[in-house]
Amino acid sequence: MSQVSLKDSPKQAIWISGLWIIINTIATVGIVFTNKAIFSDPALRHCQLSFASFHFLVTWLTLHVLSKSPLSLFVPRRAATRQMIPLAMAMCFNVILPNMSLAYSSVMFYQLARIPVTPAVALMNLLLYREILPLLAVFALVPVCVGVGMFTYSDSSRTVDGEISQTSTLGVVFAFTGVFASDLYTIWIASYHRKLQMSSMQLLYNQAPIASLLLLYIIPFLDVFPDQRTVPIHRWFMIALSGVLASLINISQFYIVAQTSPVSSTVVGHVKTCTIVALGWALSGRDINEWSVVGVFIAVGGIIV
Repeated sequence: MSQVSLKDSPKQAIWISGLWIIINTIATVGIVFTNKAIFSDPALRHCQLSFASFHFLVTWLTLHVLSKSPLSLFVPRRAATRQMIPLAMAMCFNVILPNMSLAYSSVMFYQLARIPVTPAVALMNLLLYREILPLLAVFALVPVCVGVGMFTYSDSSRTVDGEISQTSTLGVVFAFTGVFASDLYTIWIASYHRKLQMSSMQLLYNQAPIASLLLLYIIPFLDVFPDQRTVPIHRWFMIALSGVLASLINISQFYIVAQTSPVSSTVVGHVKTCTIVALGWALSGRDINEWSVVGVFIAVGGIIV
């Protein structure tokens, strides 16, 4: 794999790493608002499985290109399909449930509901594998849960600010089941890394096409396809844009993990969270009430501290 050597050209490495961090941040923020706009269309809201299958296919095609010369960023390795099916199924739930949450809730709630994933992974590791729970993870869970709970009440209540809620009960249910799915997926990823001795790209290269094919078996029974003539042309453009952004996220995340420290990756994650919440609030046009403000600061403060 071709990587920039920090020792040989530190300035160039810093610039390249910074560029990929910017691309990753813009793509992550962009895909949230792009997907929200797509799911806001009633004609497309019930095509969640097709949308996820499309993303998995685009991800696999991107990885396929990255594995070929002249790029050759990683060497593909094959794993048994039967062995990869459980991980591929977890991958499906990890994508579909948060997307369903985004379709039935505000952008701010969607992003804040993702915050408990990291400390909850540590808690699930304790329950499933008896791994020692870091003290900071324990302390982080308390303010994170309190903050998210306060914001959930504020954003899903019709009487707090006198406006119609942007977050429905379905959105809340999908959000927190999505947290559980993300926790399980994260833990299984680590387990598969150890068991198969594969890199992140090699593992994703194996599971993405399987996940896409698995959804194809279910799509005819659950998805409701719109009349293509009723879907505006700009919606199709946004769907294509979402696929491009997903590819950029995968590529940039690969470089960030390979060339930056864990601290840098964590800081980038916090920046993306704060940016999405702030933009979501600004673009929503809703009045800011004290419950929402306090909830956001407590939840975000919990992961930063």
